[in-house]
Amino acid sequence: MEIKEILSMVDHTLLKQDATWQQIKKTCDEAIRFETASVCIPPSFVEATSDYCNQRIKICTVIGFPNGYSTEKVKLFEIKNAIENGADEIDTVINIGDLKDRKFKKILDDLKAERYTCRNKILKVIIETCLLTDDEKKRMCEIVSEAGADFIKTSTGFSHGGATREDIALFSRHIAPNVKIKAAGGISSFDDARDFIELGASRLGTSRLIKILLEENGGGY
Repeated sequence: MEIKEILSMVDHTLLKQDATWQQIKKTCDEAIRFETASVCIPPSFVEATSDYCNQRIKICTVIGFPNGYSTEKVKLFEIKNAIENGADEIDTVINIGDLKDRKFKKILDDLKAERYTCRNKILKVIIETCLLTDDEKKRMCEIVSEAGADFIKTSTGFSHGGATREDIALFSRHIAPNVKIKAAGGISSFDDARDFIELGASRLGTSRLIKILLEENGGGY
């Protein structure tokens, strides 16, 4: 798979707590230059980023991030606010405690509400696989599918583990045909990216791939 094709599946990401506006602009410039799927940034920067990018790149932001335990009313407000500010894609974190407590209907109802609030914007559901059993991951594949989300996503990148090949393979076996897969966290090479794509991922959350290109051969590909 060619590098350009891989980059077209990347959400070029900067979500660190101490990110500055200058760093966000640099990330946007890189995403535009390398024609990534989107730039993924904190909600507080969405409005300024929308003005700066002027529709040259899709803007992705995160909701209930990174822990997922905001109340549902707060998450719905975050989604509305993000879209009003110019977000094109929403990555939302489930309430992991609800999953551990087997509150499956509540999670489904919450995600349906988020799907409705997103309207025609892309909704990706982060389930934080490193904290879950395989049975919990399978159940979330079912719930995300029933809720009508566009993507199931492995990780926030803020817990103790990111995407694994085993989890992408598990997702591929258990999601509905209309749900896509986003691998995020720990994608440190183009070989990693190719493996995840071959296993079924069609979106990658990472900042490292562009960093590799910028460090090698002056950023050409």
